[in-house]
Amino acid sequence: MRDVIFVRLLMGLFGLFALVGCVEPVEQGSAGSTRILAIGDSMLAWNATSRNSVSHVVERALDEEVLDRSVSGARMLYSLPISGALGLRISSQYVSGDWDWVIVNGGGNDLWLGCGCGKCARQMARMISANGDIGEIPKFIGQIRQSGAKVIYLGYLRTPGRDSPIDHCAEVGDRFESRLEAMASRDPGVFFLSNRDLVPFGDLSFHSLDRIHPSIKGSAAIGARVAQTISGQNG
Repeated sequence: MRDVIFVRLLMGLFGLFALVGCVEPVEQGSAGSTRILAIGDSMLAWNATSRNSVSHVVERALDEEVLDRSVSGARMLYSLPISGALGLRISSQYVSGDWDWVIVNGGGNDLWLGCGCGKCARQMARMISANGDIGEIPKFIGQIRQSGAKVIYLGYLRTPGRDSPIDHCAEVGDRFESRLEAMASRDPGVFFLSNRDLVPFGDLSFHSLDRIHPSIKGSAAIGARVAQTISGQNG
């Protein structure tokens, strides 16, 4: 019973974070002064107030600005028009520009809050098919690629294995990531970066107190992987 109450409390907090995100999305840089755009949900937006988000880490590592429009609570599948246009629909965060790279994450809120990481077959199929070529995610990534930008799609930070409300999401997370990997394999300009191997079992230092979102250390580790990918391709 306590676990149910805890999860409901966290879901309420997600709603609060989403409301805040709609009013004031994280946004550093500008479309005219940078070649890197970041869009997604709270995994990217977390630690932004202390300037330690994934995007801030990428900025410092590459010594160039990143325009970050990620919004906590955002989903890939989101039908409400006003809040969706304000950023709770991840595709609406995208802005046209002369981007070299677009960093994307998303889908976790659709699976955890949308279907409880339980009966998610329909939800997952709407986002991305088993072979990675059909669904809202490949459709959206394809639209970004038409602009000429390369795409980095980030996998989620996995549970530390100790009393996390998303412990039960591991299996559905693996299936989701296998589809994202299939999508990336179809296009040399799309890179899928999994974080499934980032957190040693039982190590709480990569997570915030909620054991869902990244700590400053977690954001730093994810950002370092992103920066390394961009540097490797640019080199």
